[in-house]
Parts: sequence; C-alpha cells; structure tokens
Amino acid sequence: MPANSVSELIDRLHREAELDLPDAETPDVGIVMGSDSDLEVMSTGGRRRGAYDALVDELGFEEQTDYEDPPEARFTFETYVTSAHRTPELMTAYAETAEDRGLEVLIAGAGGKSADLPNMTASIAYPLPVIGVPVQEKSVDSVIGMPTGAPLVAVDAGKSFNAALSAAQILARQHEPVRERLLEYHEGLRAEVGEVSRRLHDDGTARFSSE
Repeated sequence: MPANSVSELIDRLHREAELDLPDAETPDVGIVMGSDSDLEVMSTGGRRRGAYDALVDELGFEEQTDYEDPPEARFTFETYVTSAHRTPELMTAYAETAEDRGLEVLIAGAGGKSADLPNMTASIAYPLPVIGVPVQEKSVDSVIGMPTGAPLVAVDAGKSFNAALSAAQILARQHEPVRERLLEYHEGLRAEVGEVSRRLHDDGTARFSSE
C-alpha cells in the first residue's frame, strides 16, 4: 500500500468520524485483517466458511463500501487491511475512530507468530468489543495472550465464521431483528441434525454410509 494511500485512508477515517451519521446508516461490524493474504480465512473461509458467509448468507447483512452511501440493508459490515507492523498508524486510526464512526463490534484477524493486530486493536478501541481471529494455529497464543484488564474475546484458529456469529450475538442484545436471524439460523442447524439422526437410525449405518 503506497504511503499516500495510507495517509488518505487515515484522513478518511477521521473525516467520517466527524460526520455523526445515524447508526442505521453506518456499518455495524468492522472486519480488519493484517494482510490481504488473510482474506480467505477472514472473509470467505476457503474450505471452511468464513465471516462473510455468516454475515451475508446466514444473517442478511450487506457489505458497506461507501460510508456516506449505505446499502439498503439495515445491518452492514465493512472490511479493511490494517497491519499492526507495517501500517501501525492506520491500525491506530481505525481503532480510535471505530466507535465514533458508528461501529458496534470489531472482528480482527492476523496470522504468524506475532499476530498483534487483534490485541492492539482491542487495546486502542476499548471499550468497543473486539473478537480476535487467529488466522493460523501458530497465531493462537499471540491472539489470546492478553494481560488481565485488557479484554479480547477470541475464537479458534481460522474460525472467522464463529467470530461473525459472536459479533451478531453482541448486536442482538440491542437489535431484535439480528436476534431473530440468529435464532432462525440455529433452528436450521437443529433441523439438519435431527434429519441426519433420523436417516442414520431408520436406514441403518451401512446404507447411510453408502449414500
């Protein structure tokens, strides 16, 4: 990312924070990652479904790409790359302005042994809740290793889908439509398990396994 792009993004974030737009017009969830190489895990999930799938496919959120021109959906999210090591000033600006920009919860993911983005974002954005996603197994200790008094909720390595559901649970405490969507999603999971259990029992193991 060219230096001027970093400066432009920082200026944009501070400018947006001063607009004081209604909450219904601003992103509800912010997704940040240390590198675009983390996008597969943080958003689409690759082989495993990710945060994008949870928010868009399961909960009806839309991605907001223009802060001043929100999509029609009431609940939205935004996505940025804010490296803790390569662009610490951008990470700081994002975390500092998140609450003033109307965000209610952040999901922060990073990989490698020095996965500092979730930790630093949580420290700077406090008391805004931040959910950390270790992009790789070797990132787990770094993400969860916060000292007492510096809270950071975290999911298991690579499970940004669960991070998105957790973010929605936080929103659901104040937004009944999100609560209803979470319950509908959960009921769908229950129905799937029930159907599998019925088929396994009624068809028998051999036939079930051959289908």
